Amino acid sequence: MTEDILHFVWKHINFIPRQLLLSDNERLEVISPGEHNFDSGPDFFNAKIRIGNTLWAGNVEIHINASDWNKHGHQNDAAYDSVILHIVANNDVAVFNSKGNKVKTATIDYPNDLEWELQRLVANEGWIPCAKNISSYGELPLRMWLAALAAERLEQKTEQVNNWVSELNGSWEEAFYISMARSFGLKINALPFELLAKSIPLKILAKIRNNLLSLEALLFGQAGMLQEPDNLNDTYYQSLQKEYEYLRKAHSLTPIPHHLWKFMRLRPMAFPTIRIAQLASLIHKSYGLFSKCIEIEKITDLTDLLRTECSSYWHTHYTFGKESAAKSKLLGKSAIATVTLNTVVPFMFAYGDARGNQALKDKALGLLDEMPAEKNSTVQGFANLVIAADSALFSQAMVQLKSQYCDKRKCLYCKVGASVLLKKSDGSL
Repeated sequence: MTEDILHFVWKHINFIPRQLLLSDNERLEVISPGEHNFDSGPDFFNAKIRIGNTLWAGNVEIHINASDWNKHGHQNDAAYDSVILHIVANNDVAVFNSKGNKVKTATIDYPNDLEWELQRLVANEGWIPCAKNISSYGELPLRMWLAALAAERLEQKTEQVNNWVSELNGSWEEAFYISMARSFGLKINALPFELLAKSIPLKILAKIRNNLLSLEALLFGQAGMLQEPDNLNDTYYQSLQKEYEYLRKAHSLTPIPHHLWKFMRLRPMAFPTIRIAQLASLIHKSYGLFSKCIEIEKITDLTDLLRTECSSYWHTHYTFGKESAAKSKLLGKSAIATVTLNTVVPFMFAYGDARGNQALKDKALGLLDEMPAEKNSTVQGFANLVIAADSALFSQAMVQLKSQYCDKRKCLYCKVGASVLLKKSDGSL
């Protein structure tokens, strides 16, 4: 037996009679189980119960054994003084809150088959545990659940954004710039791009943003890519070296190690040299990106803002000193989509959350809904189950569902998994 099962039983109160008996033989009527809390504090918020003729509203705590209340230190924690009901499977001891008041306790039983059905579900070896059931869940409820998961995914990303902003003394622009750089590196070069951005304070870039050569020199130099002998037969390279040496001394800068950069198994258009040149051009044409991105209303406007072209040298190069056939080096649609998904939308959502601006959070979700769905193994896996993603909102939701629920076998907390158990039990098992 686990507390997770008791949480499930309490949340889906059709498993238990509405009328319960408290430990002191008072009758309890469950009106609403409340909202499940996945953070610290009591397990359920804002529950409503009736004891006798009195309506109670407050929090509910759940344990296997009543004595777990004391093991977890709740008797000394004022955060649990708001608990109006203690739900247990085994009422082995009376418990009290930090004020010395006895906590009302009720024991609930549930059908023995529930644990067996849960074990059968999570033990399924299909691509996801409910692979045989999910298509019958219903299109509308499934889309509603996926929309909630898309928001949940952004809530989780908000925590990371807030950590970055906090580390940078509350600077949203600086945090956005670092995250943007990470996005330019894709997965394989995300770390060196982050280190590169952190090695150059935004205030330094602000001073030279109108000079593209200086921006390129600073970025390539700090990336450790300008350390070849200065007699390299490449006038552009020599110009960068000269400009970087001046900037390095002026701002007391130290480059990151060159060996961190990965070129192997990358398409030439994704080489870090090309991405750095594109980042320099984006900073050159659109300084103050965070503020501009927050004001964006349509995904097409965002695409226009982020679409940037490398300087002329890179039209005929992918690396220094090696000429190639002339080709435009615009930041492509897939790269812009990556930047939007990993940086723009999460920062817009997090900023709206920090400012209590629901309209901004809704706009972030709206941008996702305007974007095409991602193409990856998770989206294809759900498509094989006749569940197609028609936008990035739903492809992101599918990633959240697969990684945070299906892979972790958290079927009790998934709307689809709960539906499977409820149907098998028909409310009584």
